[in-house]
Amino acid sequence: MTAHQLSRADARRIAVRAQLLDATRPDGLLDVVRGLTLLQIDPTAAVAPNADLVAWSRLGSSYTPAGLTAELEKRTLLELQAMIRPGEDLALYRAEMAEWPERGTPPSWREYHRTWVAANDACRRDILARLGAEGPLPSRALPDTCAEPWRSSGWSNNRNVTKLLELMVQRGEVAVAGRTGGDRLWDLADRVYPGIPSVPVEEALRIRDERRLRALGIARARGPESPVEPVGVGEAGEPAVVEGVRGTWRVDPAQLGLPFEGRAALLSPFDRLVHDRKRTTELFEYEYQLEMYKPAAKRRWGYFALPILYGDRLVGKLDATADRTAGRLRVDAVHQDVPFTKDMSAGIGREIEDLASWLELELELELELELEPEPVLPG
Repeated sequence: MTAHQLSRADARRIAVRAQLLDATRPDGLLDVVRGLTLLQIDPTAAVAPNADLVAWSRLGSSYTPAGLTAELEKRTLLELQAMIRPGEDLALYRAEMAEWPERGTPPSWREYHRTWVAANDACRRDILARLGAEGPLPSRALPDTCAEPWRSSGWSNNRNVTKLLELMVQRGEVAVAGRTGGDRLWDLADRVYPGIPSVPVEEALRIRDERRLRALGIARARGPESPVEPVGVGEAGEPAVVEGVRGTWRVDPAQLGLPFEGRAALLSPFDRLVHDRKRTTELFEYEYQLEMYKPAAKRRWGYFALPILYGDRLVGKLDATADRTAGRLRVDAVHQDVPFTKDMSAGIGREIEDLASWLELELELELELELEPEPVLPG
C-alpha cells in the first residue's frame, strides 16, 4: 500500500482529534475512557490526580471525580496495572494473563519474575487464602511470608507483598476491587471480574493495537518495550509519511481528511498526547520534561508544569500548584514557547480560570498573561 503523505500540521491535527482534544468535547466520562482506551493512575496531585486531570481536559467542569469513583464501583471501568480501562476491555487481557510471564519486558526480567514468584509460592498461596476468606483487603493486611525478598535499587526494594500482588495481577489471580483513601483494596480476580470471556492472545493483541492507534491517531509501528501499554501499534492502520520527519508511521484511516477545529487545553504531564516524548518532539516540535524529580534550582518550567495546547500546537507550559490549605490555585509562571497572541491568551486564560473553578480554588494569578474580559451580553 502506498503511504499517505501528511504534513506535520495534518499529523498534529489527527493526533489532537484522536485524543478528544479538539473543539468537540466528548459526551461523558465513559466516552472519554473508551476513546482513549485508558486513564493512567498516578498519585502525584500537585494540581490534581492524573486520571482526574486528563478527564477534566476533555470534559471541562462537567467532570467530577465522584463520577469516576461511581463507574469503578459499578465495574463499568476497571483498574488494571495502574490503568483505568473500560470493563469490557478486560476480555482482551485474560488470555495473556494465562500465559504469564508478561510480554513487553526484557527476557531477563521475565525470567527473574518467574523464578521470584516460584520461590515465594507459599506466600502467594497465603495471600490467596486470606483474600478468599476475608477480601477485599489492603496490602498491609496480607501476610508477608516471602522466603526471598524483592530486590530493587528503587522504591519497591523489599516491598514483597506489594510486588507479589502486582505480579499476581499479571497472572490473573488477584485484582484491585476498589480503594479506600489512596490504598488499593485487593480481592480474588474471579470476584472482581467474574464470567468475563477470554479473547485468544493474538486476536486480542491485534485489537489492542487497533484501539491504541484509534486513540493516538498516528503512531510508530514499533517503540520501546513496555509491560503495561506499548508505544507502538504494530500493523494497525495504514502507512504514512510525515513531511520533515524521518521514517514511516501508521495512521488511523478514519482520521484522514476530516475538518479540524481546535481549542485551548491544559494537559497533565502524563497525558497520552505528550506521553511519548519522542513522538511529541517529532510531530509537535515541542520540548518537555517532567521536572518533579529535579532539584528546584535546575527546573526550567516547574515541579509539575502542565503542557499547554492551543489548536494543533503545543505552545507553552503552565507552572501551577493547587494549594488546598490556602484554598488557592497558585500560578507561578506561564512559559510561552511561542509568543501568545491576544486570542491565545484569552483562550488559555479561560482554561486556567476553569481549572481553578473545577478545583473549587481561588485563582492566584500574578502574571502578565493577557486575559480578555468576559463579553457583556445584551439584556
